[in-house]
Amino acid sequence: MKSTLPNEALRTVGEALQGSLVDLIDLSLVAKQIHWNVVGPRFRSIHLQLDEVVDTARSYTDTVAERASALGIPPDGRSATVFQGSAVSPVPEGWLPDSDAVRTMVAALASVIAKARERMAAVGPVDPVTEDIFIQLTGELEKAHWMFQAENG
Repeated sequence: MKSTLPNEALRTVGEALQGSLVDLIDLSLVAKQIHWNVVGPRFRSIHLQLDEVVDTARSYTDTVAERASALGIPPDGRSATVFQGSAVSPVPEGWLPDSDAVRTMVAALASVIAKARERMAAVGPVDPVTEDIFIQLTGELEKAHWMFQAENG
């Protein structure tokens, strides 16, 4: 595959897309792990809210990977790659009280959002198409972040 971007721009965009791919895969896994283990009086609402994050992360995982492929960059979503490169902190093992689940998701989303904003700034000057993906992604993640923050008031 041959990219339409110059080599320097391609390297910047490739690093941003790969980093985001890893973060989004891990975010979806973290949200699912919490989804299966959340307990407490707010179980149902948090359980459902976590599925929304999983859906968003998985949708953008595909968008990011396909953008990389379109530019001639082979995306790497292997588990070892995700383990080595994710900005998301590990989730505690076992049952997770609803308040802890919310705090864990707020922290996970904040990490992914911070990285997405860095990547958005890096790709903006060299590839507005990829920048647009990061703009949309960041908006969706910030909405989820806000909603989880509101859970613990």
